[in-house]
Amino acid sequence: MNETGVSELTQMIDRARNGDPRAERELYEGNVDRIYRLAYRLAGDEELAQEFTQQTFIRAFDRLHQFRGDAAFSTWLHAIARSVIYNGLRKIRRREQREVDLKETDGLVHNPTEPDPDLKERLAKAIDGLPLGYRTVLVMHDIEGYKHEEIAAALGVKTGTSKAQLSRARAKLRTELADFAEEWTSR
Repeated sequence: MNETGVSELTQMIDRARNGDPRAERELYEGNVDRIYRLAYRLAGDEELAQEFTQQTFIRAFDRLHQFRGDAAFSTWLHAIARSVIYNGLRKIRRREQREVDLKETDGLVHNPTEPDPDLKERLAKAIDGLPLGYRTVLVMHDIEGYKHEEIAAALGVKTGTSKAQLSRARAKLRTELADFAEEWTSR
């Protein structure tokens, strides 16, 4: 972004801090799509993604006075989104763990020798099975197209950590999908 764009953004943020609904709307519209995509990819559910996106902007506008401009506004916003999404997913997992009925699991059987014909489904499950940090970096980098520097700033980690987590995430996916790849290449 050029200096004019930066100063326009700074002015817009200042106007939003002073309660200008038009400035808030512009900030929202300029960032909502990326926040929603991140929320959707991490939550895997449209309704949750909408809820997390809404919560992100509510929290961001409540804390707009805390934005110092040390990082890009989008980076600051993504850090808030990450926090909202992680906390929301943790809350959901705790609730689901308490709600699982043993009778529901009686019919569940996993037979690893049966081939799974749907790579898309297997890949989605493998990504969902990654540790949250790995999954976040993988989604932000490989799917959303963020650079490691942006990811590091949004997550509050070093660039090298972002790169290492991406590498580990890819390695876990390769391992998780190895049987599928072997089966596919042997056809």
